[in-house]
Amino acid sequence: MREAAFVKQNKAKWIAFEKAITLNSKINPDQLADDYIQLTNDLAYAQTYYPDSKTLQYLNSLASQAHQKIYKNKKESKNRLVSFWKDEFPLFFYQHHRMLFYSFLLFAVATAIGVISAVNDDSFVRLILGDSYVNETINNIEKGDPTAIYKSGSEIGTFLGITINNIRVAFLAYAFGVITSVGTAYVLFSNGVMLGAFFTFFYNRDLLFEASKSIWLHGTIEISVIVIAGCAGMVMGNSILFPKTYSRKVSFLRGAKDGLKIVVSTIPFFIIAGFIEGFITRYSNMPVWLALTIIFLSLILIIYYYIIYPIILHKTNAKKIHTA
Repeated sequence: MREAAFVKQNKAKWIAFEKAITLNSKINPDQLADDYIQLTNDLAYAQTYYPDSKTLQYLNSLASQAHQKIYKNKKESKNRLVSFWKDEFPLFFYQHHRMLFYSFLLFAVATAIGVISAVNDDSFVRLILGDSYVNETINNIEKGDPTAIYKSGSEIGTFLGITINNIRVAFLAYAFGVITSVGTAYVLFSNGVMLGAFFTFFYNRDLLFEASKSIWLHGTIEISVIVIAGCAGMVMGNSILFPKTYSRKVSFLRGAKDGLKIVVSTIPFFIIAGFIEGFITRYSNMPVWLALTIIFLSLILIIYYYIIYPIILHKTNAKKIHTA
């Protein structure tokens, strides 16, 4: 890459970082440290490809200033977990909203394929869900309780089993990113097709609403965070495919770290979904208004924390930098 192109690509980032440290802006110390790591990566690149250049001199000076500010003033929060969930992660996740959209889009397309396939081929549902599950559900339908399968087993056993399995699927979606985004795309696609076939199975029996008001009690959070876990895997996978100005190794390590942060953020939500499935979904005879309220609040929780709140924090942080 030509030096002029390198400067043009990163100039805005460097200026924002310089302003943050020289004007003593209020910025999260850990975010500052992450920005510093990016700066040192750019510095290493400049040392390799643009020795004796003004760009290298500028980055050296900026890195020196940043080092003093970070390692003299960085303090650990008294409550690191609260800081992570409340400020650090949402602000960090803002930069990955586009990847979240791609993950959602892929999952939605896969779900549509599952629906279309199940509508046009009765055997498709059995192929995807398995004969055992389909036969048991048909038996439950004949008994007048389509979602009876969610009432089997103890509350605690179901809660623990479902939660552990969902977390496993999330980390699988993330881990498959190590073979580039194609691996994660496969996990998202297979789960999307399964979801589409699943609901079409009930639709074909005129039980879509009856099933939905029970299944989406836990499924709203469960499916949403699987998509978010897919985003984590795609972040890691794309870091291999598109290293930008970094070496592929450095880019991969950065992508793996970012992806891990994202997938770890889903764990509390999987616990909530598991709790709902273990202790609440089994009461399918609850009033419709109550079921819809739980579903709606679950959706609001996910949308607010992963989309709206990061945007709010980003805008607030940007204002602080510009007014400092």
